[in-house]
Amino acid sequence: MIMRRRSGAILALVATVALVASGCSSGDDSSSQSTGDLYKHPVTLTWWHNANQPGPLRDYWQKVANDFHALHPSVTIKISAIETNDLQHNRIPAALLSGNPPDLFEAWGGGEMADQVKSDYLKDLTADTKTEVASMGPVSKIWAVDGKQYGLPWDFGIEGIWYNKDLFTQAGISSPPTTLDELTSDVAQLKAKNITPIAVGAGDKWPAAHWWYNFAVRECSAATLANASTKQSFDDPCFAKAGQDVQSFVGTNPFQPNFLATSGQVGATSSAGLVANGKAAMELMGAWDGGVMQTLTPDQKEPTFLGWFPFPSVPGAQGDQGTQMGGGDGFSCSKKAPPECVEFLKYIVSPEVQKGFAPTGAGIPTVKGAETGLADPVLQIIAKATQQAPSVQLWLDTAFGSNEGTAMNDAIVAIFAHKGTPQGVVEALKKASAR
Repeated sequence: MIMRRRSGAILALVATVALVASGCSSGDDSSSQSTGDLYKHPVTLTWWHNANQPGPLRDYWQKVANDFHALHPSVTIKISAIETNDLQHNRIPAALLSGNPPDLFEAWGGGEMADQVKSDYLKDLTADTKTEVASMGPVSKIWAVDGKQYGLPWDFGIEGIWYNKDLFTQAGISSPPTTLDELTSDVAQLKAKNITPIAVGAGDKWPAAHWWYNFAVRECSAATLANASTKQSFDDPCFAKAGQDVQSFVGTNPFQPNFLATSGQVGATSSAGLVANGKAAMELMGAWDGGVMQTLTPDQKEPTFLGWFPFPSVPGAQGDQGTQMGGGDGFSCSKKAPPECVEFLKYIVSPEVQKGFAPTGAGIPTVKGAETGLADPVLQIIAKATQQAPSVQLWLDTAFGSNEGTAMNDAIVAIFAHKGTPQGVVEALKKASAR
């Protein structure tokens, strides 16, 4: 969700840049073009991505577009970099509904993509991307619907808790927690040293909601979560139990003051910024978090004190305790996009471009072999944990669908605000799925 994926109405547009990409047919009415016209006429591609903060990933996407332009000077690429939550929940849905979408845009797979396919918004990439899909393995299936490929992922990793090793040492914590009881004990030790245990950007809703997601993965079986995704079935008591877990954990007061108004990823006072600048010890977040933190420190460097551990097990829970919550970012082409869009997307996930992406610290590349380019030791740990996880559950707001995801996040944040109930999340999901 991607990127995690998201944050309120904050938006940053990168200066629109004219570039050229892999070949093209002409004009703006791209729906009439065919692959036989590739690179024969000038074409403008609009590209919306979520690297809206200054830093290595935004610079790298610019380089990718420049390099593609050098290879195929008949295509102009106009880039807009937009904060993830605004992009996912506002900008992309509005553009698709209006009939004037960007050609290439962020896509997170799951139920959200299934809804877009049902509405006939996306280009079928199946015939043109067989080589790329084969290079990615099973992860590519998250960006497929009914056996057809509608997007390609450029990064994927499991979520976990990023932590400040120095603050753990100050609090006398010798190793990361592996169980919820140990995490709760560590929270108490950090508070005893006047250290904020955990930062959360509840003002953006989804960072807080991810606590419920992870508890749901611990409490619910894989079959139950699958039924919730495909059949919108939320009757299993494990969903209410996840809410009870959240309620109990929030009751330990583990978060920073004013967390309900805190951004997840924008500015030094965001939850990521608090951890990056030594003001909080932990943050539950996706694999992209190190790259985000890098943009929020005075020297624009990722802190050397960062560590990472997977979401802990929950004693007595009925779900598979080895399953990890995960996801990543991909791109899709709108159905109206010219064939050059597909060619540019294939270029983005080519082995050389993926190897170049790896050192940015913004995520874990999906193409086999590209992970060797990971310079960040924390990402190396996450990449290994991702490969070793017995199973991975896609972000629940993405898996359940956009309507369900929005309603669910609102109801979860209400628990954080002491205004909602565990059953309220279940009722919100049922109501949203009935629309």
